[in-house]
Amino acid sequence: MNFFEHQDQARRNTVRLVVLFILAVLAIMFALYVVILVAFGIYDAQAAETAHAAAPAREGFIQWDVLFWVCLITLAVVGGGTAFKLMELSSGGARVAEMLGGKPIDPATSDPDERKLMNVVEEMAIASGTPVPPVYVLEDEAGINAFAAGYQPDDAVIGVTRGCIERLSRDELQGVVAHEFAHILNGDMRLNIRLIGILHGILLIGLIGSGVLRVAFYSSMGSRYRTAGSSRGRSNPLPLIALGLALMVIGYVGVFFGNMIKAAVSRQREYLADASAVQFTRQPSGLAGALKKIGGFVYGSNITNSKGEQVSHMFFSQGFSNYLGSLLATHPPLTDRIKRVDPSFDGNFPEPTKPPPEPERRQRRGGAQQPQPGQAAAMTGVAAMAAGAGAGVERGPSAGAMPAQAEADIIEQIGQPSEAHLAYAAELIESLPAPMRAAAHEPYGARALIHVLLLSDDDEARPKQKQRLRDHAEPEVAEQVERLEKHGGGVQPEARLPLVEMALPALQRLSPRQYQAFRDNVTQLILADDRVSLFEWSLRRVLLHHLDPHFGLHKPPRTRYYSLKPMAEHCALMLSTLAYAGQRDQQAAQQAFEAGTRHLGIDQPLQLQPPSACGLKAIDDALETLAEVSPREKRKVVKACAACIVSNREVNVKEGELLRAICDSLDAPMPPLLPGQQIG
Repeated sequence: MNFFEHQDQARRNTVRLVVLFILAVLAIMFALYVVILVAFGIYDAQAAETAHAAAPAREGFIQWDVLFWVCLITLAVVGGGTAFKLMELSSGGARVAEMLGGKPIDPATSDPDERKLMNVVEEMAIASGTPVPPVYVLEDEAGINAFAAGYQPDDAVIGVTRGCIERLSRDELQGVVAHEFAHILNGDMRLNIRLIGILHGILLIGLIGSGVLRVAFYSSMGSRYRTAGSSRGRSNPLPLIALGLALMVIGYVGVFFGNMIKAAVSRQREYLADASAVQFTRQPSGLAGALKKIGGFVYGSNITNSKGEQVSHMFFSQGFSNYLGSLLATHPPLTDRIKRVDPSFDGNFPEPTKPPPEPERRQRRGGAQQPQPGQAAAMTGVAAMAAGAGAGVERGPSAGAMPAQAEADIIEQIGQPSEAHLAYAAELIESLPAPMRAAAHEPYGARALIHVLLLSDDDEARPKQKQRLRDHAEPEVAEQVERLEKHGGGVQPEARLPLVEMALPALQRLSPRQYQAFRDNVTQLILADDRVSLFEWSLRRVLLHHLDPHFGLHKPPRTRYYSLKPMAEHCALMLSTLAYAGQRDQQAAQQAFEAGTRHLGIDQPLQLQPPSACGLKAIDDALETLAEVSPREKRKVVKACAACIVSNREVNVKEGELLRAICDSLDAPMPPLLPGQQIG
């Protein structure tokens, strides 16, 4: 399956989960109804004997008032418990990590083990086209384990145990992190969090049952101290005891079957994530080595935090044991997983030792050709676009362009990066000036480097931009801009968006007031020369797409449309803008537009719009609406955009940045375009 099919599959799994949840709630309602009738004597043996003999007795069996209250209370308890847990986890993966006692790792950490982990995560994120996720460490966990949590890549986090980063080598850690990125890219995280909420709602029935039992116990104990001759206040505790026991049984039986569903879903997703990790790294020995160390480690992959049971299905390896063994195991057996990756495995688990320290960054081993960032350094962008809805597009030659990939190749790589992308990402990060790389890891520096990337080459605009920062940015930010300005030219064009992605975790640590000021400054720096270039638009689009929801300024889109037909006008404007951006004349723009529209699957004819109607504002408006279409339809949009851009058989860096920003806005993570890749 490709990325979009994975997203559709995850959505179908969510629908199945909701259906199973509804069936479970209905079963709980029926069981509670029968229990209450029996416990309080409403339905007795006589009614049971005559239930099939006469209509009045049958009407007596169905106590509508009781049934109504049972349904209402069950919905309130189960639905309320599920809603409460999902609301508690609504902030995304960070809340899950904090619930498990995780502490965020400072991206600028000097700890060798943490630095090794951060390097691996940054390389993985840039290679896969996702924002660099915050990383948490579970300090009190000696076992070897990890997890990815969140609703979507924007709010995802990677969590690892202290035992994981101390006991695994870089290659093994890379295999584990690649496995967790597969969960992010395959759409597993949202389903995993919904499983937590559903099981919590059902579990509340059992918790209420234990509470009822305690009330019955204290009630019976109190009656012993009443006067023997007084009947005042006496009550029979047996119905309450029966009700409490029944509620506990119903609740925990529901959780049992819920855990069976969780285990069945999780095991298959673990196999898929293992396969994706090997495809990503092309180093099966890394993933297999991590699994072997778990098998030979005295602590294994055990999790000691009691709250970890709720998220057991999220972990890299089985974190908890259970009395029913494999029936409720959330992960396949270690031996099975290892043999799928390493068929020569003989069943012996070595005892892990702490690996020796490694250099902060090292050259990757392996046979894959490593494209060098410098190969693309000479590429220049297409002509800038004017801002505003009515702004036109300057046309010009694509100087310094490289051969493009076929649009089909680009689509297949979305959400499925390769070893070549991982090698390229490592080299790309290494090529960054050290001060810029360090600045990306802390909030003041992250803001400063974004401002430096936006400084204009125009002699009139640049002084205005710097004055804006002196007047409206925090003094520490303005000072860092002055220090980093001389290093801005050392950032190669193709490394700019990856540098922005590296800075996202630090920017998420801003206060709402700081973010609003930063956001305003970014907008004003872009408008200082009265024009918006493709890079400026792409940078701002990526920033706002990932940061606005984090700060509550924009809600993540929900799927509302399953056809592109209502979006025909938006699609025509966006493809027209892209066609003018990369072509030299009207005829070439018409050909590029037609190359794109063929992939949309819209039966009505679409017309190339005049340049006066096009512009980056048109793409902005289109993306806001297209973000609400289903994954299957998004695939058509991305394919159409890619076909439009590569129609002239060449693509430059800024066109590549534009395509990545469009994919990013549609939550379709696109790996970086590799220099020198030929049309397939």
